[in-house]
Amino acid sequence: MPTSFDKKSITLEAAQSVVDATAKKAQEIGVPMAIAVVDAEGTLKAFSRMDGAALLAVRIAQQKAWTAISFGMATHQWHDFIKDDPPLLHGIVHQEDLIVFGGGYPIKVDGQMIGGIGVSGGHYSQDQVCAEAGLAAVGASA
Repeated sequence: MPTSFDKKSITLEAAQSVVDATAKKAQEIGVPMAIAVVDAEGTLKAFSRMDGAALLAVRIAQQKAWTAISFGMATHQWHDFIKDDPPLLHGIVHQEDLIVFGGGYPIKVDGQMIGGIGVSGGHYSQDQVCAEAGLAAVGASA
């Protein structure tokens, strides 16, 4: 019986490239964002609050990144996952740090989750577009 397993995690260099690509996209669409990248365990690895990004966006970006790695799915997928299940719908949304709208994605490379990204500052659809640009910087897809 195995007693341990290997788990990969995003490097600082890769995390920073995700932040940089995300910020570039946010600049292109003209919406200042807060951008958080966490490692595979949910610890903040890289972060940026663009000039003009809302203060609340700081916490929400970190929550989105954590939510994405906590279950291995994008934050926008949570709504469909819980909407028709009353116990989940009325219970899980009370969990601290859980976000159920778009802008957070697990970062998966070669089929393995290495971290997560959370983006906040615009409408969640804008957050998603920017996060997807960040994912592309490390060869991950949404």
